[in-house]
Amino acid sequence: MLSRSVTQQYPEVRPDLPPRSRGVIALVEENCTVCMLCARECPDWCIYIDSHKETLPAPEGGRPRARNMLDRFAIDFSLCMYCGICIEVCPFDALFWSPEFEYAEGDIRNLLHEKERLAAWAQTVPPPPAHEPGAEPPKELAATSRPVRPRPAPTPKAPAAPTPEAPPGAPEEPPARRVPPPGRPPRTGPSAGHASVRAIRPPGALPKKDTPSTGESSAERLSTGGDDVPPKAAPPEQTSATDPSGEPEEET
Repeated sequence: MLSRSVTQQYPEVRPDLPPRSRGVIALVEENCTVCMLCARECPDWCIYIDSHKETLPAPEGGRPRARNMLDRFAIDFSLCMYCGICIEVCPFDALFWSPEFEYAEGDIRNLLHEKERLAAWAQTVPPPPAHEPGAEPPKELAATSRPVRPRPAPTPKAPAAPTPEAPPGAPEEPPARRVPPPGRPPRTGPSAGHASVRAIRPPGALPKKDTPSTGESSAERLSTGGDDVPPKAAPPEQTSATDPSGEPEEET
């Protein structure tokens, strides 16, 4: 109230806009990969994208690849709410804010702008502001300025010492015994598992044959208790010859 009002002479004199003003959305067509993230995340569904696939020729020693080619990219600014979600979710920096605001139309249907008009607005996108003093550099610049770590040179292996050959006729040395780790008692004999494996007879195996020395079968040895039973007494020898009828023969 205490100062005079100043009238800006627009359109002869253009106003000075803030550096982060949201005027219109610009498109860099070369960076667009038709990933459709901006169209999916748009809350107003005001982005329209059409594309087709083209097969690129195979490089030397490779195979042909398919690539999405952009046919149409249009934004209906009569529906846009200037939230900036499409710019934030674009992974390849294809959308930017432009300070342009002179795109008013007499018909609301003319606010649907195609990719040619959006690409022309990309020339008016200001450069990003400089970083604050003392701030960390961007990750992209830090990755490119990082020196390449040299690979360590391979260490040459020392030649193995030749094994001395034993003279002919010398006895062979026994193999070295495996030393058990500390805290574990050494093994003195076959383990219980090995003994049980040896005690099990495989299926279908035949029993042992009868021993020819005694003429007694294994079943009889098991039934009589094995070798603990004393052998049977032999019959007394015949001192005189007898007749088959049972009467002693006369001596001559």
